[in-house]
Amino acid sequence: QVQLVESGGGLVQAGGSLRLSCVASGRTFSSYTMGWFRQAPGKEREFVAAIGWSGGQTYYTDSVKGRFTISRDNARNTVYLQMNSLKPEDTAVYYCVASSATLGFSRARERREYDYWGQGTQVTVSS
Repeated sequence: QVQLVESGGGLVQAGGSLRLSCVASGRTFSSYTMGWFRQAPGKEREFVAAIGWSGGQTYYTDSVKGRFTISRDNARNTVYLQMNSLKPEDTAVYYCVASSATLGFSRARERREYDYWGQGTQVTVSS
């Protein structure tokens, strides 16, 4: 069993930055694909970014490429999402996710591929 706890959300003005963190319990963190999804009010939950077990493979949805960076520290059981140049349309609840599978880009975007989900952290970007 893996538990995921997100932190770092908050209110920021457009153009600002936030860094989300997700701490995972369990001794097998380093073998998991980790990622972030988000859900805006009235919209479906959508893929944001994912990172392979070694950190060597990263995937992003087009709308955040060049602005968001996903990284991980396996020694700290932590995955990060650095969000820069934030826009009002980035406003959402952000969820940390974990998968025991090695995922390519097409699978990494699918909610069903992830075994564990965090409770979410709210990110609000004001215009």
